[in-house]
Amino acid sequence: MSTQRFDAIIQSNTRVRTAVKETGRRSELFAVNVFNDERMLQYLTKDALASVKSAIFSGSKIDRKIADQVAEAMKGWAISMGATHYTHWFQPLTGATAEKHDAFFDLLPGGRALEKFGGGQLVQQEPDASSFPSGGIRNTFEARGYTAWDPTSPAFVYDTTLCIPTVFVSYTGEALDNKAPLLRALGAMDDAATAVAKYFDKNVSKVNATLGWEQEYFLIDKALAHSRPDLLMTGRTLIGNSAAKGQQLDDHYFGVIPQRAIGFMKDLEIECTRLGIPVKTRHNEVAPNQFELAPVFEEANLAVDHNLLLMDVMDKIADKHHFKVLFHEKPFAGINGSGKHNNWSLATDTGINLLSPGSTPMKNLQFLTFFINTIKAVDSYEELLRSSIASASNDHRLGANEAPPAILSIFIGKQLSEVLDELEGVSKGKLSPQEKTELKLNVVGKIPEILLDNTDRNRTSPFAFTGNKFEMRGVGSKTNCAKPMTVLNTIAAKQLVAFKKEVDALINKKNLKKDEAIFNVLREYIKTSKRIRFDGDGYSEAWQKEAKRRKLSNNKTTPEALKVLTTKESLDLFKSMKVMSETEVRARQEVELEAYIMHVQIEGRVYGQLVYNFVIPSAVDYQNKLLTNVLGMKDVYGAAHKKLSEGQLAIIESIAEHLTDLKKKTDIMTDARRKANKLTDSHKKALAYCNDVKPYFEEIRLNCDKLEKLVDNKVWPLTKYQELLFIK
Repeated sequence: MSTQRFDAIIQSNTRVRTAVKETGRRSELFAVNVFNDERMLQYLTKDALASVKSAIFSGSKIDRKIADQVAEAMKGWAISMGATHYTHWFQPLTGATAEKHDAFFDLLPGGRALEKFGGGQLVQQEPDASSFPSGGIRNTFEARGYTAWDPTSPAFVYDTTLCIPTVFVSYTGEALDNKAPLLRALGAMDDAATAVAKYFDKNVSKVNATLGWEQEYFLIDKALAHSRPDLLMTGRTLIGNSAAKGQQLDDHYFGVIPQRAIGFMKDLEIECTRLGIPVKTRHNEVAPNQFELAPVFEEANLAVDHNLLLMDVMDKIADKHHFKVLFHEKPFAGINGSGKHNNWSLATDTGINLLSPGSTPMKNLQFLTFFINTIKAVDSYEELLRSSIASASNDHRLGANEAPPAILSIFIGKQLSEVLDELEGVSKGKLSPQEKTELKLNVVGKIPEILLDNTDRNRTSPFAFTGNKFEMRGVGSKTNCAKPMTVLNTIAAKQLVAFKKEVDALINKKNLKKDEAIFNVLREYIKTSKRIRFDGDGYSEAWQKEAKRRKLSNNKTTPEALKVLTTKESLDLFKSMKVMSETEVRARQEVELEAYIMHVQIEGRVYGQLVYNFVIPSAVDYQNKLLTNVLGMKDVYGAAHKKLSEGQLAIIESIAEHLTDLKKKTDIMTDARRKANKLTDSHKKALAYCNDVKPYFEEIRLNCDKLEKLVDNKVWPLTKYQELLFIK
């Protein structure tokens, strides 16, 4: 983006802020840059609108002639918004987004030109697929890949480009992105949840998974960030002694937002509002310079797109405000890292949240059905769900007394636990009239009152029920939400399919009433999924031992966590739900392992550069200054200099000890890295980096941080935490 163009945007945002301040109505700006329902009503024919709506609602295909009409209308609107180019905006397996811009421009015979954009360009494009990670699906020399329009996520104009959300697939049809599996998982959830919801309301014809993410991040002065090569190359500070004051006083949490940060947030919120990202909440987080932004809940696919777009917008707005945004899960040692809590629920097209109790026992039975099935799904696939949040950067955060542990468990609170205990005691088979009355009125009927009083929260729980949704708290701040949402919706859909099959069998073969059949199945699920429920301290050693007794997984590192992807159970799950083929699952495991290897490899290389080009030279330089001072004292005071120079000599010796250990550990780490690089098997290579290379990082850091404390501040070459972490 040109500086002039961005200046114009900032100036425009200033005018908008003034207007918003005067009217108090940010809602009037909402989605002005989005080709949403309102724009489609204005620009599309009746047939085109109906076709797009049908594609969004039921997944039906859009006829090519209709696609041409949509493209023409979209082009006209985009040009009126100042767009000069268009792009298929997609999510390759890099974890970020990708785009290739083409101009609305073509030549006619005779040298004439026109703005051109047809259905062909809208529906499908062919970007080069050779350099994107594919996990072996494509060879490097095979360049062909296709992006295909996703009409469920509306196109938008960003800067001067019309962005069209798309899926990305190989020439042979396999998904090369994170969106395609997510859409399949959401489709599976729609089918499974709708079938079960019809037990309670025949009018339900669609169920959407909804997502509300909470994005945590750090803001660092851009100039200071650029003085730290480790921050620029790895996203985190590999070395750095903790500042005397960090987050001990809890004075930053929910405190007054610094003026510089507010300026950034205002421009960010205006740009987000224009792009239809419904940002609502902003506040200081626990650590200095750490903040959080959260939107209103949306349909999960759209929410994922909006989160990825938000992170791109944040980078650009921050740059203009002379900030650098850090999304790394643990950019600084000694203070909290950043997560991205994923709040998940299910909503029907009749306006009901299936994870929210209602005013009648029947609505509460519906709530219990989806609530207990979710618990059962997580219990059955807890290890797979853990794998969906695994990454080299998130390994630094999970279980660090600021984020949930790597052990998956579910918090539901004392009151709901008591409800499930009562349901567990329900008689098997047919219920007497007295049992039905007791169950529906005194157990199920009181759930809304119970939840109203259940205000406790367990911040150590990886998967907590929080009133009308489940909150998945282990997701890292850099993570594409599509990954955990794909797994969560797949396992929940699988469980709902099994539930309906069991209920129907009891109705048809055992002649049970519908409610009796539902209670019978739920009763068994409560029993068989008990091990996943835990309301205590997730950080305690006692829970580690108890979780092991319950046979829950405790995969603390990414290489450990990713093994489950290619077990028979996982492969059968994705195949049976038509979310991913075995080839696609294995490819993703390979991509994730390669990403882990490369991240740790890069950090190892940067450690070598920091040690030999920054730390050792500065420490030796300061050591020489002290030696010169000691020799000068000897010249002046003779033998008496020993007593007078005790302090300097002690520092010289300490520096020497740390330098010796630092060089030794760095050299050993470098040798271990070279040995790991010779391995060809991705899993063995990832384990080598995890177990043989990475352990030296902390030892190297310890020596560097000790030297930082010993060396003169004027000599130390790297910006320190006390300068990085406090916005002026």
